[in-house]
Amino acid sequence: MKTVATLLLVGMLIVWTELPTGSAWSCPPVRVTCARPNPPNQCYSSRQCPLNHKCCRSTCGTRCISRPFFPSLSHV
Repeated sequence: MKTVATLLLVGMLIVWTELPTGSAWSCPPVRVTCARPNPPNQCYSSRQCPLNHKCCRSTCGTRCISRPFFPSLSHV
């Protein structure tokens, strides 16, 4: 029983350490796509994008998308 708990704890620790830090937002869903067979891509990885931008699929290829703005409720 202790080995199962230990393995579970180690597994959860590994998953936790693999989580990205500071990027708790995901790309918006793409509802419509273009009919081009090889759409142009502006980026292939988020490392190619400016700060606070992410490389996401868009309607036609990939592009750098800025972090969505959510107004803070603490200043209301």
